[in-house]
Amino acid sequence: MPHASTPIPLDQQLCFSLYSASLAVQRLYRPFLDELGITYTQYLVLCTLWENGPLAVGAIGRRLVLEASTVTPAVKRLEAAGLVTRQRSVKDERRVLVDLTPRGLALRSGTTHLNDELLRNSGLDPAGMIALTAAVRTLTDHLREPDED
Repeated sequence: MPHASTPIPLDQQLCFSLYSASLAVQRLYRPFLDELGITYTQYLVLCTLWENGPLAVGAIGRRLVLEASTVTPAVKRLEAAGLVTRQRSVKDERRVLVDLTPRGLALRSGTTHLNDELLRNSGLDPAGMIALTAAVRTLTDHLREPDED
């Protein structure tokens, strides 16, 4: 890698590689998610709920590192599709709690093959995919602001 003061070509910049990889994953997932009638952002919201159960919109945003202004429209579309419910918290009416409907919970089984598709198309073996994921996670953890944890 060139010295830090030397301009680095775009294809050698980590930021561009990560960005390009993210777009490629989204393109790979798109046909499968289209069949389910959800977007990539909606898929991430559903994954968060599948892992953690009912959550406030703010908690979903923190988990996905997204602003509420991005999460809220995705949640509203998921609600319109009958996959989640939204309910104001009795304790704090500013908080909107999001929960899966039975249909939203059942949709999980329709997404289990996505990781298999990613692995099959990645050129990596399972150990390589695990190592790459761990390396990217470590990078993310180091770059994240302390108050984002």
